[in-house]
Amino acid sequence: MTERPWMQRYADDVAPELPAISYDNLPAMIREAATEYGPQIAFTQCMPNGMNGSLTYTQVDELSDHFAAYLREVIGLGPGDRVAVQMPNCLTYPVVAFGVFKAGCVLVNTNPLYTPTEMVHQFSDAGAKALVVIDMFADRLPDVLPRTSIETVVTVRIAEFFPPVIAGVIRMVQKVWNRSLPPITVAHTPFSEALRAGREATSAEALASYLTGIGPGSLAALQYTGGTTGVSKGAMLSHGNLTANTLQMIQMCGSYMRTGVEVVLTALPFYHIFAFTVNLLGFYRIGARNILIPSPRPPSNLKRAFENYKITWVTGVNTLFNALLNERWFLDSPPRHLRASAAGGMALFESVAAQWNTVTGTPIVEGYGLTETSPVLSFNPFSSSAKPGTIGIPVPSTELRCIDDDGVEVEPGTPGEIAAKGPQVMLGYWQRPEETAASMVDGFFRTGDIAEMDADGFFTIVDRKKDMILVSGFNVYPNEIEERIAELPGVLEVGVVGIPDEKTGEAVRAYIVAANTPPAEDAVIAHCRETLAAYKVPRSVRFVTDLPKSPIGKILRRELRAQAVTSDTASFPARGRELS
Repeated sequence: MTERPWMQRYADDVAPELPAISYDNLPAMIREAATEYGPQIAFTQCMPNGMNGSLTYTQVDELSDHFAAYLREVIGLGPGDRVAVQMPNCLTYPVVAFGVFKAGCVLVNTNPLYTPTEMVHQFSDAGAKALVVIDMFADRLPDVLPRTSIETVVTVRIAEFFPPVIAGVIRMVQKVWNRSLPPITVAHTPFSEALRAGREATSAEALASYLTGIGPGSLAALQYTGGTTGVSKGAMLSHGNLTANTLQMIQMCGSYMRTGVEVVLTALPFYHIFAFTVNLLGFYRIGARNILIPSPRPPSNLKRAFENYKITWVTGVNTLFNALLNERWFLDSPPRHLRASAAGGMALFESVAAQWNTVTGTPIVEGYGLTETSPVLSFNPFSSSAKPGTIGIPVPSTELRCIDDDGVEVEPGTPGEIAAKGPQVMLGYWQRPEETAASMVDGFFRTGDIAEMDADGFFTIVDRKKDMILVSGFNVYPNEIEERIAELPGVLEVGVVGIPDEKTGEAVRAYIVAANTPPAEDAVIAHCRETLAAYKVPRSVRFVTDLPKSPIGKILRRELRAQAVTSDTASFPARGRELS
């Protein structure tokens, strides 16, 4: 098949192909935004109690220049050297990320909740020479640094760039009340001192020289896969990959992304590729104001942001939207200025999408992508042709196919693995040529996700290939069962996995986090019997207090499955300490 039926399904104001990109690299795009929107506020960090600080486009541009000079002139990094960044959403993050790009270095995003073992793996695999880390977790460094190539550590405060009085109050609360500031026992440079040294070393000539030879094909970031299906690997994302995907996303949204006026709630972490490209790069490019939430858990941490700012956009995952819909304060006073919301990272349940639309009166559309694709591959159009429950159609200049195990494209309506081609597809896996070759076949990246394409070119995710459950020889996909169970009153979250079974090979088990009045186990199974084939109906149901999740709230079936086999625990351990 070579047909592209989606070509007729774009909104009227969306061109199906991306124009030629005029930017040689990310700094060119970043500087253009700063020139256009200089005095406007680019980022506002909002703490759970409403305390806040902001930076304008001009300030972000100048401060990131200073950090670029610090990296090159003060600590002597060269082009292509890797800089690990380990912090939550805060005002420092865009300064650091943009500074790394301007220095011609490579950004290595790292989850601040990682354990020392996970830190060592990622830092060592990337060969990072410098680390910028939030000071709240610096107590892990004595165990980590000797096992890596990191030579320079820069520490960041959560209230960096806040007004002095407010920053002092937050610092005091951290020290005395929360006791969340461990002593730092390794050699380090506070971020304010790094900026001061960089400012003294900054010159226009030097800044220009850092980007000599840095073009669309140059490596910009090592974005590590979540590791939910195996060892975490570094996806090599180029300047061209990230600029292309930023522009693809903006073009796909058409008039829904207005220049210079949007206010986007950024609750998902910038270190995750979804928020990195969509919120940090995309909304920055159109002159939006990013409202940064350092930690979205519990959901009440978002309350003051919704109250204090005229939020026009929300990006998130299914669990975030569902959590807000179970907050009384949100239901009593939904955001009045909201225009649209975008979901990704995991399947968006139709029941959640419908309730969000009812409560807010605005659309929530689902997109799809992966770390390896920068990440956006498809999106539901903002038009009457949108199809709720699908992941939409390919973004401009992108081709998607559903293929069988032999790589042959299947007919519409037939499940197959998604294979993707476009300017956003990664260069490959860092130092893993065999895995790169296995995933890139005939110019298409094999995603590992199973989907169906309908006659109009809309794709619907069936499930992750590695999460498929095999019951008596029949393929069972957890997404379908989770969607049905989520329809029941009292179900907050649900995860479905396969567990070993002597008779059927595997049996379906559902894990449910329920509200105050949970549905009975018999009611769950009865509902599934009404809506699913017999072999898909859960053999057992377990009610738990929480489910294992990734930093963005995606339910980790791999961990759920492993723990399901070994125990029937009522809860699953969180990943490290919460950010506060």
